Amino acid sequence: MPQNRSKLIDLFIGNISNAIVHKILERSINKEELTSKYRKELITSYEIAKRYREKINPTNMPLPIKDIPYIKNKIANKVRLELLIRISKGYEINLGLMDEEINKALKDMKIL
Repeated sequence: MPQNRSKLIDLFIGNISNAIVHKILERSINKEELTSKYRKELITSYEIAKRYREKINPTNMPLPIKDIPYIKNKIANKVRLELLIRISKGYEINLGLMDEEINKALKDMKIL
């Protein structure tokens, strides 16, 4: 069972990170045709992450304290890396939104 739980946590981290990246892109870019695509990707990834969160641990019960820093650090690293890749491609992104969006997403998922 622990291996399955680790895989679920990794899948959750990947999907919530993708949702956060697209939320930041949506807030940073002012082109309507791009923001609608980011919004669709955001919603899809967020819903998938929500399902994985429910499989890891019932949402009415808190996650074990030892998992919270691991999850938060992995998400922050993935989001930062993806945003830096986008910046190197010429995107103008406000990295200051990163911590705010990560905390908001983790609170919505009842992790923080």
